[in-house]
Amino acid sequence: MSMDLDKAKIREACTDAVFERGRNYRDERRIRRIERFGGVVTAAVRGSSLYDVTVELGENTIDARCTCPYEGAGECKHVVAVLLDVVADPPQDESERVDGVIEDVPPDDLRAFVRDALAENPDLREQFLARFGDSGKSVEEYRDEIQESFDQHTQHYPVVTEAIDFSHFFEVAERYRGRERYRAAAITYRALFEGIDDNYTRIDAAYGRYTKSLQSALDGYVECVLAADPDQDEFEKYRGVLEDQATSKPPSNTERSTTSKSDDDGRVPAQ
Repeated sequence: MSMDLDKAKIREACTDAVFERGRNYRDERRIRRIERFGGVVTAAVRGSSLYDVTVELGENTIDARCTCPYEGAGECKHVVAVLLDVVADPPQDESERVDGVIEDVPPDDLRAFVRDALAENPDLREQFLARFGDSGKSVEEYRDEIQESFDQHTQHYPVVTEAIDFSHFFEVAERYRGRERYRAAAITYRALFEGIDDNYTRIDAAYGRYTKSLQSALDGYVECVLAADPDQDEFEKYRGVLEDQATSKPPSNTERSTTSKSDDDGRVPAQ
């Protein structure tokens, strides 16, 4: 792996209680799948639901994401279980084998494969366009996608009872920022905080998780607006978006998220 990972570093990344729960999860064989590609490990861990874990190990960093609704300090127990498994039994690195195959594939065949993969995976297609394309989606298009996520999670119950994973949108925004396309990134961030805010009355658990996502989107929006260095007229339009947000209904039930207590999985009991 990219960094010298050991139990001491894992302990630093979480609370003592979460470390013990993560160790129990690994011992109970709750990791259903684990794979490695270079410095990135992906896994599925069985908790009260099946959660997807992604861990990127840098030189001295652990960048982890989990689809569980954990809201406490440090990493969640699902991430800890995966990290402990990496230390105890490092998964085989598939990147070298893939790189070797890529070298042998004719360019036309590789292009056809990429095109088929992009056709079948909308999220991958969007990340591809954010990295290599010239134009992104509009605020309305992104907000429609976010609205659809809320609609899907409320098909059988009127409120959302677990955290929706918005990592895809943040990844797209980061792709744009990496290319210094700050206006496109700002559009993605704006769609996120407006989309979450529009649906705050439908959130019935994991309030802190939604509030954190909304705040991260707001911060990203401000940073990208400043980085874009817009002229005065354009800046006023950006500022107007923030003023509208500031005067809207309370974002993501912030008040309830700070007064409620989480259970063992990080869920907030319904009021």
